[in-house]
Amino acid sequence: MKTIEESIEIGVPVSTAYNQWTQFESFPQFMDGVERVEQKDDTRLHWVAEIGGDKREWDAEITEQHPDHRVAWKALDQEGPNGVVTFHKLDDSNTKVMVQMEYEPDGM
Repeated sequence: MKTIEESIEIGVPVSTAYNQWTQFESFPQFMDGVERVEQKDDTRLHWVAEIGGDKREWDAEITEQHPDHRVAWKALDQEGPNGVVTFHKLDDSNTKVMVQMEYEPDGM
């Protein structure tokens, strides 16, 4: 299992960062490698993205969602990553967004 961890500090309030993150279908506009995200219902998503140089397509289920704090998901098949994103208020107008994803690389 490979783990990717990234964080970024952005100049918006935590609620703005959280609200943008939960607009899943807009991910291709700001996330490298994501070609398409289709929200099937409140907890299920279909993804098309490039991971580790390979194009993958998978379904995922949101397993936790705590407004302005945390969103976690799991892939429903082997093609996609499991992950969590957390939102940390730095002050009234700055937020740290942390993402952790785990996936099974092809090969090895």
